[in-house]
Amino acid sequence: MIIAIDGTLASGKGTIARQLSAEYGLPYMDTGQLYRLTGLIALAAEVDFDDAQALADIAESLNFQGYTDDELRTAEVGQAASKVAAVPEVRAALLNLQRRFALQPGGAVLDGRDIGTVICPEADVKLWIDASVEARALRRWKELVSKGETLTLDEMISQLKERDERDKSRKDAPMVAAADAVLIDTTHLSIDAAVDKARAVVEAALAKKPTPSGD
Repeated sequence: MIIAIDGTLASGKGTIARQLSAEYGLPYMDTGQLYRLTGLIALAAEVDFDDAQALADIAESLNFQGYTDDELRTAEVGQAASKVAAVPEVRAALLNLQRRFALQPGGAVLDGRDIGTVICPEADVKLWIDASVEARALRRWKELVSKGETLTLDEMISQLKERDERDKSRKDAPMVAAADAVLIDTTHLSIDAAVDKARAVVEAALAKKPTPSGD
């Protein structure tokens, strides 16, 4: 079973994806980390974000060893990730990697912004996770401040709006819900309630799958 979970930043899609991965015993890929690492390496090497080939070269040779989650989840790296994600050459470099992960025997859970539309349009379950920009900004702001970053909530809201617009308006694989994706709005939901809604969608999909019959 392939579960595609798309949505906006800080909507809760990663938390839902990890929970479903654990519950159903499926490997999990946070595809956003691919773009974050590409952005982080580009920043460190002072690569011009208009240099599509240089960015694609980075994407084709990613290695997560030596990088921590905290390094990948800063506000600066998040902005860089959004910029490199808008580069068609980068997306092309990462597409096959994501496809291979999704199509492994037994399936997988992937979260991102174009899983159900581009990476795995054939996914058995497609979820679109979203929340109001104010709710998402508050969650992300609390996370960053707890790690020592200094920015205001208003700055966080502004960054999220800018990123949403960039992700939605890019020409290659824009952030958009698949036509057959199930929307889960987490604005007023607890984590457990959001996971419950997602699990119900997966269970409904499993119930529709034909049961193998013996000879």
